[in-house]
Order: sequence, then C-alpha cells, then structure tokens
Amino acid sequence: MAKIEDVARHAGVAPSTVSYVLSGKRSITQETRRRVLASIAALGYHPHAGARALASNRSNVVALVVPLRTGIHVPVIMQFATSVVTAAREHEHDVLLLTQNEGEAGLRRVAGTALVDAIIVMDVELRDPRIPVLKSLELPAVLIGFPADAAGLTCIDLDFTAAGAACVDHLAELGHRTIALVGSPPEVYERETGFATRTTNGFTEAAARHSMAASVHACEATHAGARKVAAELLGDHPDLTAVVVHNEPVVGPLLTAFRDAGRDVPGDLSVVAICPDELAEYTMPALTSVAIPADEVGRQAVGLLMAKLDGRPVPDATLLPPRLTRRASSGTPR
Repeated sequence: MAKIEDVARHAGVAPSTVSYVLSGKRSITQETRRRVLASIAALGYHPHAGARALASNRSNVVALVVPLRTGIHVPVIMQFATSVVTAAREHEHDVLLLTQNEGEAGLRRVAGTALVDAIIVMDVELRDPRIPVLKSLELPAVLIGFPADAAGLTCIDLDFTAAGAACVDHLAELGHRTIALVGSPPEVYERETGFATRTTNGFTEAAARHSMAASVHACEATHAGARKVAAELLGDHPDLTAVVVHNEPVVGPLLTAFRDAGRDVPGDLSVVAICPDELAEYTMPALTSVAIPADEVGRQAVGLLMAKLDGRPVPDATLLPPRLTRRASSGTPR
C-alpha cells in the first residue's frame, strides 16, 4: 500500500507538499498540484481517514437525526436516510444515525463531542422544540422539512402544500366535485408534523378555490384503520367521487376496502396518492400520484451541508416542486 512518502518521491516533492495538496491549507502552484495528484492516481494512494480529519480539524462525519416516532412510515424514512448516506460518502463523509427520540438533549450531546462536523434533522414539526437548540449550536445544520418559523435555518423538502393542491387540481380538471383526503395517523397531526399539515392546507385551499366539497380524515396506518375510514367515507359522503391518499401503508388496504364495498377504481371512485413511485406503479390499478423525491431531497440536503462546511452561501429554503404522474386510478366521474 502506497504511503505519503512514496507519493512525494514519485512527484519529486517533499511529503509536506503532498499534505498541503490534500488539505488545501497552503497555496500550491498548479504545476506542483498536478504532479502530486497524478502521482496519487498512479500509485493508488488513499489518505488515512484519521490523518485527513486531524489535518482539517474535521471528523468527516455527519449526524442524521431520525426520531422513529409512532405514525412514521419507516420504509419511506429509510429511503431518505439511504440517500443521505450515499451522498455523504461521495463527499468522503460517514453518517452517524441517531434514531432515538432524544430531542434537544440528543442534539446537545452530539454537538458537545468531536464526533460530527454537521447535522441533518428529519421529521420536522411546525413548532419543533429542537429548533432553538439548533440555532444555538456552532455546527452547520440542514433540516429536511420546514418549521413554522424557518428564519435563520437551512431547510429543504418537497413542497407538500403544492403537492396537496396538485392532486386537487388534477381531480378538478377531470370534473370531480366531492373529494376527500385520507391523511396521516392522528398522532402525526397532533405533533403538527410539517409535511402532513402542509399537505392538508394545500388540499383544502385548492378545494375551496375550485368550489369543491372536501373533507379530511386522519387514518391509522393499519388495515383496520383503512377499513374504518373507507366505511366512513362511503357511508357519510354518498356523493364522493375521488380520494387523495397521503398515508403510504393504507394505500393497498383502502383500495381493497373500496373493491369489497362494490366501488370500482376509477369507474366509481378515482384515487390519487402522494407516495413513492415504486408504490404507485405496482398497485392494482396503478396509482395516479405525486412522487416523494426522497433520493433528490437527501442528495441536495448533503450538498447544502457540504457547502455550509466550506463556508459557501446556500439558500435558506429549497422547495422541490411536485411532479404528478397520471396512471390508471383516476378518471372522469360517472
């Protein structure tokens, strides 16, 4: 295995010059830098991670805070986490995953050590108690999600308000007049989780704009919860012709419950979902949906964090526009 001394001999420079090229701590001529980098490539030299960290005063580790609370759909959360880990490795950073519901104390504990250089926080609530702590820390931070007051923070997410509205706009264009939103479990709304609240706001505002009759229904993320909400919808809203679903675990059970009740999708009832494409594409029928861009959000969150670590300016807010794909589950009402 090549050492830094081998690179120095190959390039005809001192070992310290190789270190300066790697750390960027001193100005090196372009010709010298080129020779050193060519020697590194030729010899297959890989700097020791601990040495890089000491040279840069960084740990090259990012903390990802993912409290796995009740009502959270773990498979989708893990899509975000996987994207963050993959993107961080492309920047030669590892990820410390914090899954316990430690709140403010957990943030202070991690920040009080030399374990991490920066923090990414998920599952953001409108009045998230972690926000004052994040603002008080010296570590750069990025939030996947938006609190009610995002001043002084760097946040990124799908524009869930626009996503809820896009579903309604699609159904209005098809001619639907009575619609319902089957949303997150009750505890997600009780915590005022940002994505759930914003989807509801976008849904209700768009329905009012189109003068549509609309209702919102929290739903437990279980088969029983789906059957209960389906029975309420069909019993209490006889004119209902379309449903928007923002609760991934109940998509399949809801479709089954509607079929068992004699409702054809989309003949009697159109269904639109906010969910990952993989879920929408493999239901029967395939779902018209707004995609949750977990990979893009995670990748951009890491990019924002790396820019902050390098002292480069970043936007305070990054909202990804919704992308609605029409599939077999939505059509004109009978």
